Amino acid sequence: MGIQNFPISLQPIIQQGFLEREFQQALISKLGYRACADRVDIAAGIGETLIKTRAGLKPSVTTPMVPSANTNLENGLTPTTWGVEQYTIQMNLYAATTDLNMVTDRVGIASQFLQNAYVNGEQAARSLDELGRNALFGAYLGGNTRVKATLTSANPTIAVDDIRGFQFVFSNGVQYPVSSTYSMNVFVNGNPYLLVGVNQDPVSLSTAPNGLSGTLTTSAPVAVADGTAANTVLASTGSTIVRPSQRTNTSQILASDTLTMSCLLDAVAKLRLNAVPEIDGAYNCYLDPVSSRQLFADPDFKQLFQGATSANQVFKNGMTNDFLGLRFVPTTEAFVQTHPTLSGLMIRRPVICGRGALIEGDFAGMAAQDMAPEDSIVSMVDGIAMVTREAIDRLQQIIAQSWYWIGGFCAPSDTTTNPTTVPTATNAAYKRAVVVEHVG
Repeated sequence: MGIQNFPISLQPIIQQGFLEREFQQALISKLGYRACADRVDIAAGIGETLIKTRAGLKPSVTTPMVPSANTNLENGLTPTTWGVEQYTIQMNLYAATTDLNMVTDRVGIASQFLQNAYVNGEQAARSLDELGRNALFGAYLGGNTRVKATLTSANPTIAVDDIRGFQFVFSNGVQYPVSSTYSMNVFVNGNPYLLVGVNQDPVSLSTAPNGLSGTLTTSAPVAVADGTAANTVLASTGSTIVRPSQRTNTSQILASDTLTMSCLLDAVAKLRLNAVPEIDGAYNCYLDPVSSRQLFADPDFKQLFQGATSANQVFKNGMTNDFLGLRFVPTTEAFVQTHPTLSGLMIRRPVICGRGALIEGDFAGMAAQDMAPEDSIVSMVDGIAMVTREAIDRLQQIIAQSWYWIGGFCAPSDTTTNPTTVPTATNAAYKRAVVVEHVG
């Protein structure tokens, strides 16, 4: 019954502003990048940095032995060995906290304690997912950039939008800063140059997500025709990035370059060329809602499902699973940036990942007794420590609800997998994921 139906004399004594006795939950981000990471424990007492070594393969033997050389102790053979490569996981501490006055909690309309625990848990999960995303894109956007400013005359130094992927070169599995001793082959506007120096700008003006603008210095002057703004600069070991219409850098993407099934299948082909293992039978494709909407508008995609018995489920659910070697994982954590040259347009970046694209290192000592004594309230949830500190203020009323995680993410390289061991492999240093760039 509406309050207006009560006698006017009784209406003032009736509470009209009832508060709901529970909190409504806020919108939360859809996560997923952490799912493609291989989890490893980092033992206590080994320092803050873990260097792991991956063994490579030996080239195939397709030449028969010469019978006349099959003599002596060596039998005509020359010993060879397999290569190695190293990758580093840097451990860091991440944490956040919330205070709660238990007196306030007792007189409140709903449990702030439980709500704090919920919000802390969501914050921790989102934080780790973004750390994994940043490590993944940091590696798989590397070695792909463009000239920022046109040269006035031939010059060995050019300004570029992003120096990631150009800073280090692999030698015997170990990364060294690019120099005249450890040089790198690069292509500026499709022409080869030898990179001997990299410098980062004091303040990055890169348009790439978490990019680092700077300059590249080659052993010979770069021609003006090559060092013209918007020209593509590629490292010989740069990661594979798929774009519609064969665009070679982000600034070349046009308003018509939307996501298509062809782009995704090209990415799958690159992963299979490099013999990248799948994740439970398919590659994970992380994409935002705009990317998935464009995919459903692609004529090839729609034609594939015409008359198929699975078509109703595909379009009813708005997403596909395990389709053509791809498992679509919707996320709201995808990198979205404004188009570097076209006003009003956005660049979106689905990424297709195979097994081992990320490594997550969790510090094994987080739940140790000296860090979490027996009388403390510490719970380990998916590798994250959730901590409740008792009230230690004078009135013993204020408790602290916190979380922390000690560890790090890295994208391991696969330089030992090359055309001599896997004939279809590419020269990319990082092979286990492919980024797709499109407008949206």
